[in-house]
Amino acid sequence: MQLGPYTLSNALFVAPMAGVTDRPFRKLCKELGAGYAVSEMVTSRPDLQDSLKTSRRANHDGETSPIAVQIAGTDAQMMADAARYNMDRGAQIIDINMGCPAKKVCNKWAGSALMQDEALAIEIVEAVVKACEPHGVPVTLKMRTGWCAEVRNAPALALAAESVGIQMLTVHGRTREQGYKGFAEHETVALIKSRVNIPVVANGDITSPEMARDVLARTGADAIMIGRAAQGRPWIFREIAHFLATGEHLPPPGLLEVKGWLLEHLHDHYALYGEYTGVRSARKHLGWYARSLPVSPLVYDAFRSRINTLTSAEEQLLCVSESFDSWHHSPTPLHPTTEEPWRLAA
Repeated sequence: MQLGPYTLSNALFVAPMAGVTDRPFRKLCKELGAGYAVSEMVTSRPDLQDSLKTSRRANHDGETSPIAVQIAGTDAQMMADAARYNMDRGAQIIDINMGCPAKKVCNKWAGSALMQDEALAIEIVEAVVKACEPHGVPVTLKMRTGWCAEVRNAPALALAAESVGIQMLTVHGRTREQGYKGFAEHETVALIKSRVNIPVVANGDITSPEMARDVLARTGADAIMIGRAAQGRPWIFREIAHFLATGEHLPPPGLLEVKGWLLEHLHDHYALYGEYTGVRSARKHLGWYARSLPVSPLVYDAFRSRINTLTSAEEQLLCVSESFDSWHHSPTPLHPTTEEPWRLAA
């Protein structure tokens, strides 16, 4: 896919997730098969741009091109200024957030709440596009199917956004009202794809290679975006890429292979956050990794309990190394419900 001056290596994208898709996670997903990744949401509020959280989210040191940054807000001029702020810090693509369903975002009329006010939504899009055009920076938009089941206005917004310069649309197949409940529907994505002339990306409940294939086939979408299914399993992108190319499943990675990726992730994580914050914010990632592995519930619980008591990077790294080595050498590491054997070789 071509997005402005950038040729994306494949059609498998990492979804922006606050508190998850930071620079270390995005880098690892790209290494493991993702063709494109969007940053965590960066606020457009100028009074928060000097905060430690925002400075970390605007840090792209060592990240491969193209660098895509998602911005959120409710004021057109502030959003335009936020685009300039992030372009000055290396952003090569700006994504506008109209998809976040979180109450703390929507209560301020940002994220998917903007879909209730189509005039304001398009005013924001126009302002951001105008700010980015002189720099040759493409602007993309991520949204939901609508605010609620009775108001699925994503198709109308998609056409309006295209008309004012949006170069790619991502649609999560749920309304804001649904949050993450129920099941994503991709019929709206297919409808939007049939009406616009820019790339469309399908997002929501894509958790396996088969689902990726089916969603692409049903919607005609140009790409798919994966969020929660990549938590603790960043290698899902290479699994999907292999399946789409060959029709066959890639063997699961070995425990020692996952150990290497996880240690790499942790070192990069500590480098961004520092030891104190890094050790604590890494705990959720470690839990997700362990959950994705074929270990018994007792082993998983013991690992989580131990990880949550450790307060230094050295202890955390040692715990990961010892645990994975133990699981690798154990004769019965498999989860009782695992149907396919996990490949234990390195």
